[in-house]
Amino acid sequence: MATATKGRKKDKQSKKDAGRGSATASVQDGEVVHGEGESGKGKRGAKGKQKSKSRAGKGKKGRKAKKAFSARTADKYELYQMAVQAPESDLDFINRVYKKRNGRKPLVLCEDFCGTALMCSMWVDQSRDHRAFGFDIDPEPVEWGREHNLEPLGDAASRVDVRMEDVRSVSPEPVDVRVGFNFSWSVLTTRADMLEYFRAARASLAEGGLFMIDMHGGPEAIEELEEERSIDGKFKYVWEQLYYWPGTGEYGCAIGFKFKDGTSMKRAFRYTWRFWGMTEIQDVLRDAGFSTIETYFEGADEDGEGNGVFRKSARGENDPSWIAYIVASA
Repeated sequence: MATATKGRKKDKQSKKDAGRGSATASVQDGEVVHGEGESGKGKRGAKGKQKSKSRAGKGKKGRKAKKAFSARTADKYELYQMAVQAPESDLDFINRVYKKRNGRKPLVLCEDFCGTALMCSMWVDQSRDHRAFGFDIDPEPVEWGREHNLEPLGDAASRVDVRMEDVRSVSPEPVDVRVGFNFSWSVLTTRADMLEYFRAARASLAEGGLFMIDMHGGPEAIEELEEERSIDGKFKYVWEQLYYWPGTGEYGCAIGFKFKDGTSMKRAFRYTWRFWGMTEIQDVLRDAGFSTIETYFEGADEDGEGNGVFRKSARGENDPSWIAYIVASA
């Protein structure tokens, strides 16, 4: 989805490992705990989130024939949502961290790099009081999202306002939470551009508002590699780290798909990013006017894979590949 999409590039186990149960989450003593369900993060390895469910086809009753995927017939945005996005997990994190800070759940969201607006659609589906704004500059995923994610909402779609605007714009009204997930903000490759973005995010926040981004790193994150992961046994998701130039921070990666019939979509989504460091991003956030910055790092299970548990930690662990949320407030 060009520069305005997200390819949750995170872990080995990734947020989307198929076949896990439902998720729960809680905030306890400064830590956020996610269950290992379809909305649990579990992210180390083939980058992507735990499987999320597209709204396409919802509401139909009766037995549905098992869908056979092929490069000739598959929709790359549907595949992307199945393999990469997990808004259930992100929404759970947002709600619980915000409520711990403010004593209530947030109602107004601004999603940057919203792409197909899957998160926006799920946000407003929480209640009639929830509203969402989305910013993106790529018309193709935006139009796909209007048809497949927003129209099925019915009247609730009127509470989603997706705008073809640069993310360095201030939101139309003060919001409770503004987010930039799936590392999409990495498309901003200069400090000046990143500072402008963070300043716009800060200016968008209502009283008690939070700005959240996610981030990945570790030695493995900058290796040239290709990893595959099966998505519910239906197709394979392919994550490629194409190059990293330490002198400039240039970082190239791509997402592709392989199908059981032997066909494939090679590099259906390709990204040219800068590989930012955690400390330099925090420095830019401070320069943008954020006074409080917290980081939540994912833990590991006994096999060294992401366990979906995010604990607040200023240092984190020096893992080969790590995932974290950054939460900033004015």
